[in-house]
Amino acid sequence: MSTLPYRQRPAAGGPGGLLVLHHGRGADEQDLLGLADALDPARRLHVVTPRAPLELPGWPGYHWYVVPRVGYPDQPTFDAAYGALVELHDELWDSTGIAPARTVLGGFSMGAVMSYALGLGTGRPAPAGILAFSGFIPTVASWQPNFDERESTRVFLAHGRADPVIALDFARAARETLRSAGLEVDYHESDAGHHIDPEQVPAAADWLARTLPTAGRGSPG
Repeated sequence: MSTLPYRQRPAAGGPGGLLVLHHGRGADEQDLLGLADALDPARRLHVVTPRAPLELPGWPGYHWYVVPRVGYPDQPTFDAAYGALVELHDELWDSTGIAPARTVLGGFSMGAVMSYALGLGTGRPAPAGILAFSGFIPTVASWQPNFDERESTRVFLAHGRADPVIALDFARAARETLRSAGLEVDYHESDAGHHIDPEQVPAAADWLARTLPTAGRGSPG
């Protein structure tokens, strides 16, 4: 059983897919539930929002890993969070009956980093999509992206040009890495800082509807 607490927002009817949203640093499993409703207003999808495992002295909320340097997560804490999410994602696929090919992994900031990590990790199943707000593909000695058999995995990437926490260069580097590997990338920049730009949410919702379309209408994977 997964050790991570999480919230669920069931679909209105039979779920057309699974959306797992990972929060950013200093937040919790409640943080992105409102985003779920904005991304999937028709409630076609089963949505899960897990809580990160770390509590850090002097910091509010929860964290996926320690940050010695932006772009380079602390390996022991990253590995622990990665392992916990492996257990959770596997458990969700088993309990819901929804396959990885009908799953989008998404998040903001640290949550986007973990979505990249789990969506591209060696030995992990390829999801239908990765939804990354203000994040980066991590550099960790114990983890390498594996692009084999991920031709059908699509990526939505949004980042603010005024982001003072995670520089825009990380987003542009991720875009080039993913496109060079043959993945389809829907890339968006705006004048936002380090937050989810509301102006980018409609585009993300449209991308999500195309990535997890109604069953029987050319679903990816």
